[in-house]
Amino acid sequence: MQTRPFMLAKWYLDCVTVEGDAAIVYCTEMNWRGVHLRLCSILSRIGGNLRTRTSISPYRLNSDDGQISVELAKLGVTGTWESDSLPFERVVYEQRAGSIRWNCLQPRSSAQVCIEDRVLRGLGYAESLTLSIMPWKLPLKQLRWGRFVSPQDSLAWVDWQGSYCTRFAVHGSRECTLLSVSDAEVTVPNAILRIEPGIPLRSGRLGETFLTDAPTLGKLFPHSLFNVIERKWLCRAVLSTTDHSSAGWVIHEVVHWKT
Repeated sequence: MQTRPFMLAKWYLDCVTVEGDAAIVYCTEMNWRGVHLRLCSILSRIGGNLRTRTSISPYRLNSDDGQISVELAKLGVTGTWESDSLPFERVVYEQRAGSIRWNCLQPRSSAQVCIEDRVLRGLGYAESLTLSIMPWKLPLKQLRWGRFVSPQDSLAWVDWQGSYCTRFAVHGSRECTLLSVSDAEVTVPNAILRIEPGIPLRSGRLGETFLTDAPTLGKLFPHSLFNVIERKWLCRAVLSTTDHSSAGWVIHEVVHWKT
């Protein structure tokens, strides 16, 4: 019997209020070895309290004409994102074994997320990743990713380092060169993003943070995936261009693959 090829689609959607309360929604769908799996998660920071919940359960996600709606029934989460910027799509990595396609669906949007009895309203961001190659087989050692959103601007960046290297940024809805990136600063042509020391949102191995509520995945995925180390922050930042500057919020992360 021939098994179906590996396929994983992961959605990332966030919302940050003016005050700095935040919600990050993850929706993942995977087909592999005859298994069809749906996983959803919510990471929230409300009033200074951090919370992560993950569930292997169905979810509803609709994306049409610049609007995205999500319902994570088992986690008591609903959300809507309405884009005010054009999407951008790019193949990040490709070989005979498979590829990774990154779709920056909403570089900036108006978002609302309801978490049980709490409602967060603010600026948001949404993207999706489609993988036809297993994540634990990627030629990747370190990944820096982040997004900045303000009422006037948006900037997203990817810095992939390993035996294969690539880096790029999307300023507004246009791809541009990522000149430099660090925890404190991101530079692209004609613009520089200065990032303040931030609020840690998550730090540690995936097996101890994101995947703690889904222990059955340990029977499906290799142990190395659970040893991936992730550090994620929420930070204030200012983007300065040749003709203006704007203040907003950054969510960024550094991920280390331990194989």
